[in-house]
Amino acid sequence: MIQASKTSIRPANPADLPLIAALIRELAAYEDLSHEVRLDDAALGRHLFGPRPHAEVVIGEADGVAQGMALFFHNFSTFEGRPGIYLEDLFVRPAARGAGLGKALLAHLAALAIERDCARLEWAVLDWNAPAIGFYRALGARPMDEWTVMRVDGGTLTALAAQ
Repeated sequence: MIQASKTSIRPANPADLPLIAALIRELAAYEDLSHEVRLDDAALGRHLFGPRPHAEVVIGEADGVAQGMALFFHNFSTFEGRPGIYLEDLFVRPAARGAGLGKALLAHLAALAIERDCARLEWAVLDWNAPAIGFYRALGARPMDEWTVMRVDGGTLTALAAQ
């Protein structure tokens, strides 16, 4: 375990693309979902740093060494009439966990949400990930048990678009 004396959060830049891709793959491995990763690094770079970015990333460092990230984008609440921030991925390398980096990343996003006049910060967590759920609850997050996530992708997405 890394005993960091100083954690810091910084916006990602195009030079961080290999790091971001590696962290995404490490997260997938942790979640036992590596077989789901179809990530193309060049496409990821265009979507994060191109002329019309679709998401943003902040990098978490412990003693100046990148150890985690948060990848997020804006959504919108019609009931609030304001945007929100949706956290797609939060990942801290296992050796750096417990040093406060995950909390620092979430606190950074919370401050960003307030700065951008967002109504909320939300994310999903796998129901088997008890350590993450406990961590989030300790920060004051509450589960939205009455909601079910729905998805269309792949061939189903193509078929729906053709209707």
